[in-house]
Formats: sequence, structure tokens, C-alpha cells
Amino acid sequence: MARVQRLVTQARRAWDRPLTAYYLLLGGSLLITVLGLVMVFSASQIKALEYGLSSTYYFKKQLIAAVIGTGLLLFASRLSTKTHRSLAYPLLAVSIFFMSLVQVPGIGQSVNGNTNWLSLGGPFQLQPSEFGKLALVLWGADLLARKQDKNLLTQWKHMLVPLVPAALLLLGLIMLGGDMGTAIILTAILFGLLWVAGAPTRLFTITLAAAATIGLLLMKTSPHRMDRLSCIGATEPGPNDICWQGLHGIYALASGGWFGSGLGASVEKWGELPEPHTDFIFAVTGEELGLAGTLSVLTLFAALGYAGIRVAGRTEDPFVRYAAGGVTTWITAQVVVNVGAVLGLLPIAGVPLPLFSYGGSALLPTMFAIGLLIAFARDDPAARAALAMRQRPGRLKGLGKLSRVRRKSMRRRA
Repeated sequence: MARVQRLVTQARRAWDRPLTAYYLLLGGSLLITVLGLVMVFSASQIKALEYGLSSTYYFKKQLIAAVIGTGLLLFASRLSTKTHRSLAYPLLAVSIFFMSLVQVPGIGQSVNGNTNWLSLGGPFQLQPSEFGKLALVLWGADLLARKQDKNLLTQWKHMLVPLVPAALLLLGLIMLGGDMGTAIILTAILFGLLWVAGAPTRLFTITLAAAATIGLLLMKTSPHRMDRLSCIGATEPGPNDICWQGLHGIYALASGGWFGSGLGASVEKWGELPEPHTDFIFAVTGEELGLAGTLSVLTLFAALGYAGIRVAGRTEDPFVRYAAGGVTTWITAQVVVNVGAVLGLLPIAGVPLPLFSYGGSALLPTMFAIGLLIAFARDDPAARAALAMRQRPGRLKGLGKLSRVRRKSMRRRA
């Protein structure tokens, strides 16, 4: 019993080290991205051949996006908080401009019924609304931080204006293209920012009720969205096979068992599952890697969520707290919506699994956002001292004359 308690104590101490959030964010995000590349390679081959393309077509595009995204992650992780804040307004303005450009006839492109893409020439396309998520996080965090510095967040009007009108502008541009999934995630980010800002329960309830009402109205005015809503918990394809995709996602997960049929051995990706490498890549993962594979992916996402909450909870900087809370809400909400749809618990919203599904437009801003969290984790005084200890043992910048015993103690805590 004493040995178990000792092991628990040691594990708790290791978990409480200053660099825990830093390593969880860096290691977890890179592991998810690499595993996502493997699954995109496996899940996309049949779909590429179906379109007369090379079997590695989608994998190569995702690999290029992953390399660029890794560069963005490392770049963002080295930027100061002041530099991140300076990006807020330019990024918001650029995002609104390109999201507006999507709605210009002849310029915007439609994919699966949603007009939210811009062609970059050749096979490359850009979805500006994905960058709108990052823009709302940075701009909203900067706005709320400046208002907190002036003690204005105790008033409803200052908490809501201009944050909510700007979010509604972004939502309006997204909904013009019919992209309900991205609109749900953007709404979640808005609620996350208000929650971290300490919005009163009454205000939060009113805002949530208004958003739910608008969402239901949008669903009722679209037969396609109502069909998706009716497929929650479906056990058969339904009239005109409207629940085909959700049902075959369940079939894929069910056939995987504990350890799956083996990498590349999925049956559902052979034309039965419409989006095996994008929205339903989690289903192919379950079929090929089994419950062990899907739980591993969810564990990595849980680690990212915990690290984001830890960064937000331990900082004294209001901007860092709001931005970390916004990014964590963004990634967590997107995972819940995607996995919930694959499991048949939520409507299919066309939301990719962050860092994992095919799609460079979604991958790039998400990796930049992870780099943002890493920068915040590095900026923690204890983490900064621990990193300095590892980089320059014996010559610690800013620590002065430390005894050898104290240095060893700091290395153990790092």
C-alpha cells in the first residue's frame, strides 16, 4: 500500500512539473498530426483512384500542409505575447475580406453544397472561414483583455459589444455559404471567450438560448439539415438513403473490434463511406486500428485540452487566459462535434477532426493556434527557468548564484 501511495505521489509530482503543459502540447499535437497523415494515406487511396487520381494524391497534399503547419507551429511558439496581440486586428480584417470574397459570384467555389472556398490555382483551395476561427480567438482575447484592464467587464454592454456583433458578422458570412458546421464551432469559440471572461450565468443563458433558437430555425428552413438531424441514432439508411453515411460510420467502428482489422484493411472506405479521409476518418481509424486506436486518439486530444486549460488557469495575463481558453474551446468543440457525428450521437455537421482529417485549410490555422498555446506555456516563469536549466546547465540566466543542491532540485522539477 505504501508503495502504491509513493508511486501516486511521484506521478503527481511529475504531472505538476512546470514543463508538463509545454510537452503535452508539443508532443500531443505532433503525434496527432503524424497519426493523421498515416490515416489519410490509408483512407484516401480508394477515393483518389475513384476520381482518376494518383493513390497518394490526397496524402501528398496533406503532407505539404503538415510541413507548412509545423513551420507555423514553431514560428508561433517563438512569438511574444505582444506580437500575437498585434496580429489580432490585421488577421480579423483579412479574414473578413476573404470570407466576403467567397460570396462574390464567379470567385467563390462550392464543395458538397457549401460555398466557402477560394481557388488558389491548380488543385489548391483555401477556406477563409477556418482562419476566421483563429482571428476571432486573437481579436476577442485582445479586446476582452483591454476591457479588463479598464475594469469594464462588469458591465454587460462592454462584455458583449463589439465582441458579439463582430462574431455575428463572421457567422453571417459563413452562413451565406451554408456552412453550418463551421458556424457551430465559431459560436462555441464565442461562448468560450464569454465564459472565461466571467459572463454572468443569466447573460450566458440568454445568449445560449438565442443561439439555439437561431440554429433550430436554420435547420427547419433547410430540408438537408433536417435530414441530418433525423439521422441521430439511426439504425437503417432511411428514405433515399439519407442516413447512409452515418450508418456506415457505425458499421466501420463496430467491425474494428478491440484492435482493428489492420492498417489499410478497411472495407468501408471502398465506396461505402462517402467521406473516409475527411469528416469520417475517425470511423476508418476505428475499423483499422480498433477501439485501442480510437481511444489513443481521444486520449491525445484530452491531453491537449488539459494542457490548454492548465495554461489558461495558471497565467496572470488576461490576454493569455482568454486566448488559451478560446483555442481550447475551439479544438475541444470540434472534436466533440466530429466524433459525436461519427458515433451517431450528433448531426453530421461536416466538421473535420482537428490536426487529423484531410484538409490544409483546417490544419494550418489549427497548428498556428497550438503554437500560440506552446508560446504561452513557454512564457510561464517556472517553465522559462526550467528550459533555461536544460539549455544552459551550470550557467542559468536570471537565477544568480544558486547552490548545486538547488540546481539539482530544479532539474528534477523540470
